[in-house]
Amino acid sequence: MDEDLSIINANTRNEKIKNFFINNKNKLILGIIVIIVIIIGVFSYDKYLIGKKKEISDKFNSITIDYSEKTKEKTKNNLIEIVNKKDPTYSPLSLYFIIDNNLLSDQAKVNSLFDTLIKDTSLDDEITNLIIYKKALYNSDNAQESDLLKILNPLINSKSVWKSHSLYLMAEYFYANNQKQKAKEFFNQIIALDNSNPDIRLQAEKRLNRDLSE
Repeated sequence: MDEDLSIINANTRNEKIKNFFINNKNKLILGIIVIIVIIIGVFSYDKYLIGKKKEISDKFNSITIDYSEKTKEKTKNNLIEIVNKKDPTYSPLSLYFIIDNNLLSDQAKVNSLFDTLIKDTSLDDEITNLIIYKKALYNSDNAQESDLLKILNPLINSKSVWKSHSLYLMAEYFYANNQKQKAKEFFNQIIALDNSNPDIRLQAEKRLNRDLSE
Protein backbone atom coordinates (compact mmCIF):
# COMPACT_ATOMS: atom_id res chain seq x y z
CA MET A 1 0.00 0.00 0.00
CA ASP A 2 2.75 2.44 0.96
CA GLU A 3 4.58 1.56 -2.23
CA ASP A 4 1.47 2.33 -4.29
CA LEU A 5 1.05 5.70 -2.58
CA SER A 6 4.70 6.50 -3.22
CA ILE A 7 4.28 5.73 -6.93
CA ILE A 8 1.12 7.87 -7.10
CA ASN A 9 2.86 10.80 -5.36
CA ALA A 10 5.84 10.51 -7.70
CA ASN A 11 3.57 10.47 -10.75
CA THR A 12 1.62 13.44 -9.41
CA ARG A 13 4.84 15.37 -8.80
CA ASN A 14 6.16 14.58 -12.28
CA GLU A 15 2.83 15.62 -13.79
CA LYS A 16 2.95 18.95 -11.93
CA ILE A 17 6.49 19.58 -13.15
CA LYS A 18 5.48 18.68 -16.71
CA ASN A 19 2.44 20.97 -16.57
CA PHE A 20 4.56 23.79 -15.12
CA PHE A 21 6.96 23.64 -18.07
CA ILE A 22 4.09 23.38 -20.56
CA ASN A 23 2.17 26.29 -19.04
CA ASN A 24 5.24 28.50 -18.66
CA LYS A 25 7.07 27.46 -21.82
CA ASN A 26 7.03 30.93 -23.37
CA LYS A 27 8.19 32.63 -20.16
CA LEU A 28 11.01 30.12 -19.71
CA ILE A 29 12.17 30.53 -23.31
CA LEU A 30 12.05 34.33 -22.93
CA GLY A 31 14.03 34.11 -19.67
CA ILE A 32 16.71 31.95 -21.30
CA ILE A 33 16.94 34.39 -24.23
CA VAL A 34 17.28 37.34 -21.85
CA ILE A 35 20.10 35.60 -19.92
CA ILE A 36 21.92 34.77 -23.16
CA VAL A 37 21.56 38.37 -24.39
CA ILE A 38 22.90 39.71 -21.05
CA ILE A 39 25.91 37.37 -21.17
CA ILE A 40 26.66 38.35 -24.77
CA GLY A 41 26.19 42.04 -23.89
CA VAL A 42 28.57 41.89 -20.91
CA PHE A 43 31.17 40.02 -22.96
CA SER A 44 30.86 42.48 -25.84
CA TYR A 45 31.11 45.49 -23.53
CA ASP A 46 34.22 44.09 -21.83
CA LYS A 47 35.74 43.48 -25.25
CA TYR A 48 34.84 47.05 -26.25
CA LEU A 49 36.47 48.49 -23.12
CA ILE A 50 39.63 46.45 -23.69
CA GLY A 51 39.74 47.69 -27.28
CA LYS A 52 39.28 51.34 -26.19
CA LYS A 53 41.99 50.93 -23.55
CA LYS A 54 44.43 49.58 -26.11
CA GLU A 55 43.53 52.37 -28.52
CA ILE A 56 44.24 55.04 -25.88
CA SER A 57 47.43 53.25 -24.80
CA ASP A 58 48.73 53.07 -28.36
CA LYS A 59 47.86 56.72 -28.96
CA PHE A 60 49.59 57.89 -25.75
CA ASN A 61 52.74 55.89 -26.52
CA SER A 62 52.84 57.17 -30.08
CA ILE A 63 52.36 60.81 -29.01
CA THR A 64 55.06 60.73 -26.34
CA ILE A 65 57.56 58.79 -28.46
CA ASP A 66 57.16 61.22 -31.37
CA TYR A 67 57.38 64.30 -29.13
CA SER A 68 59.96 66.95 -30.05
CA GLU A 69 60.32 70.72 -29.96
CA LYS A 70 58.70 70.85 -33.40
CA THR A 71 55.62 68.90 -32.32
CA LYS A 72 54.85 70.76 -29.05
CA GLU A 73 51.49 72.20 -30.11
CA LYS A 74 50.28 68.96 -31.67
CA THR A 75 51.49 66.95 -28.67
CA LYS A 76 49.72 69.30 -26.25
CA ASN A 77 46.39 69.11 -28.10
CA ASN A 78 46.52 65.34 -28.44
CA LEU A 79 47.35 64.85 -24.76
CA ILE A 80 44.56 67.21 -23.69
CA GLU A 81 42.23 65.06 -25.76
CA ILE A 82 43.38 61.98 -23.83
CA VAL A 83 42.89 63.75 -20.48
CA ASN A 84 39.31 64.51 -21.51
CA LYS A 85 38.71 60.84 -22.32
CA LYS A 86 38.85 60.30 -18.53
CA ASP A 87 40.86 57.11 -18.74
CA PRO A 88 42.08 56.08 -15.25
CA THR A 89 45.61 55.28 -16.49
CA TYR A 90 46.45 57.44 -19.49
CA SER A 91 44.54 60.62 -18.61
CA PRO A 92 46.72 61.28 -15.51
CA LEU A 93 49.87 60.30 -17.42
CA SER A 94 48.94 62.72 -20.20
CA LEU A 95 48.52 65.62 -17.77
CA TYR A 96 51.81 64.80 -16.05
CA PHE A 97 53.57 64.81 -19.44
CA ILE A 98 52.01 68.19 -20.27
CA ILE A 99 53.23 69.68 -16.98
CA ASP A 100 56.68 68.07 -16.96
CA ASN A 101 57.39 69.38 -20.47
CA ASN A 102 55.76 72.81 -20.00
CA LEU A 103 53.41 72.27 -22.92
CA LEU A 104 50.64 74.44 -21.48
CA SER A 105 51.41 77.79 -19.85
CA ASP A 106 47.83 78.77 -19.02
CA GLN A 107 47.52 77.89 -15.33
CA ALA A 108 43.72 78.07 -15.37
CA LYS A 109 43.56 75.51 -18.19
CA VAL A 110 45.97 73.20 -16.37
CA ASN A 111 43.82 73.45 -13.24
CA SER A 112 40.77 72.65 -15.33
CA LEU A 113 42.49 69.47 -16.53
CA PHE A 114 43.33 68.61 -12.92
CA ASP A 115 39.64 69.02 -12.05
CA THR A 116 38.64 66.71 -14.90
CA LEU A 117 40.79 64.00 -13.31
CA ILE A 118 39.75 64.73 -9.72
CA LYS A 119 36.01 65.19 -10.23
CA ASP A 120 35.09 63.31 -13.41
CA THR A 121 37.50 60.40 -13.78
CA SER A 122 36.93 57.04 -12.09
CA LEU A 123 40.10 56.51 -10.06
CA ASP A 124 41.15 54.70 -6.90
CA ASP A 125 40.80 57.00 -3.88
CA GLU A 126 44.51 57.30 -3.23
CA ILE A 127 45.24 58.03 -6.90
CA THR A 128 42.70 60.86 -6.71
CA ASN A 129 44.39 62.06 -3.52
CA LEU A 130 47.78 62.01 -5.24
CA ILE A 131 46.37 64.13 -8.08
CA ILE A 132 44.93 66.60 -5.55
CA TYR A 133 48.38 66.86 -3.97
CA LYS A 134 50.01 67.36 -7.37
CA LYS A 135 47.49 70.11 -8.15
CA ALA A 136 48.44 71.88 -4.91
CA LEU A 137 52.13 71.43 -5.68
CA TYR A 138 51.61 72.88 -9.16
CA ASN A 139 49.88 75.96 -7.70
CA SER A 140 52.03 76.41 -4.60
CA ASP A 141 54.48 78.98 -5.97
CA ASN A 142 51.89 81.69 -6.57
CA ALA A 143 48.72 80.58 -4.79
CA GLN A 144 47.07 82.52 -2.01
CA GLU A 145 46.92 80.80 1.39
CA SER A 146 43.14 80.31 1.16
CA ASP A 147 43.36 78.84 -2.34
CA LEU A 148 46.09 76.39 -1.40
CA LEU A 149 44.22 75.31 1.72
CA LYS A 150 41.03 74.86 -0.32
CA ILE A 151 42.84 72.45 -2.63
CA LEU A 152 44.52 70.51 0.19
CA ASN A 153 41.71 70.41 2.78
CA PRO A 154 40.29 67.09 1.46
CA LEU A 155 43.68 65.52 2.24
CA ILE A 156 44.43 67.42 5.45
CA ASN A 157 41.05 66.34 6.87
CA SER A 158 41.47 62.71 5.81
CA LYS A 159 43.53 59.64 6.72
CA SER A 160 45.12 59.51 3.28
CA VAL A 161 48.72 58.42 2.84
CA TRP A 162 49.21 61.84 1.24
CA LYS A 163 48.11 63.74 4.35
CA SER A 164 51.63 64.22 5.71
CA HIS A 165 52.82 65.41 2.28
CA SER A 166 49.99 67.97 2.24
CA LEU A 167 50.78 69.18 5.74
CA TYR A 168 54.45 69.51 4.79
CA LEU A 169 53.58 71.52 1.68
CA MET A 170 51.49 73.94 3.76
CA ALA A 171 54.20 74.15 6.44
CA GLU A 172 56.87 75.01 3.88
CA TYR A 173 54.48 77.49 2.23
CA PHE A 174 54.05 79.33 5.54
CA TYR A 175 57.78 79.12 6.31
CA ALA A 176 58.66 80.60 2.90
CA ASN A 177 56.23 83.44 3.59
CA ASN A 178 57.80 84.08 7.03
CA GLN A 179 54.70 82.90 8.91
CA LYS A 180 56.76 80.81 11.28
CA GLN A 181 54.12 80.13 13.91
CA LYS A 182 51.74 78.68 11.31
CA ALA A 183 54.61 76.71 9.79
CA LYS A 184 55.47 75.29 13.21
CA GLU A 185 51.86 74.20 13.79
CA PHE A 186 51.80 72.24 10.52
CA PHE A 187 55.20 70.65 11.13
CA ASN A 188 54.00 69.56 14.57
CA GLN A 189 50.89 68.00 13.03
CA ILE A 190 53.18 65.84 10.90
CA ILE A 191 55.10 64.68 13.98
CA ALA A 192 51.84 63.82 15.73
CA LEU A 193 50.50 61.71 12.86
CA ASP A 194 50.58 57.94 13.32
CA ASN A 195 51.03 57.23 9.62
CA SER A 196 53.34 60.06 8.56
CA ASN A 197 55.64 59.28 5.69
CA PRO A 198 59.03 58.55 7.41
CA ASP A 199 60.99 60.90 5.11
CA ILE A 200 58.43 63.68 5.55
CA ARG A 201 58.49 63.21 9.34
CA LEU A 202 62.30 63.39 9.33
CA GLN A 203 62.30 66.60 7.29
CA ALA A 204 59.69 68.12 9.60
CA GLU A 205 61.79 67.25 12.66
CA LYS A 206 64.88 68.80 11.06
CA ARG A 207 63.01 71.98 10.23
CA LEU A 208 61.59 72.27 13.75
CA ASN A 209 64.94 71.63 15.45
CA ARG A 210 67.04 73.73 13.09
CA ASP A 211 64.85 76.71 12.21
CA LEU A 212 61.84 76.79 14.55
CA SER A 213 63.22 75.72 17.91
CA GLU A 214 62.66 79.03 19.66
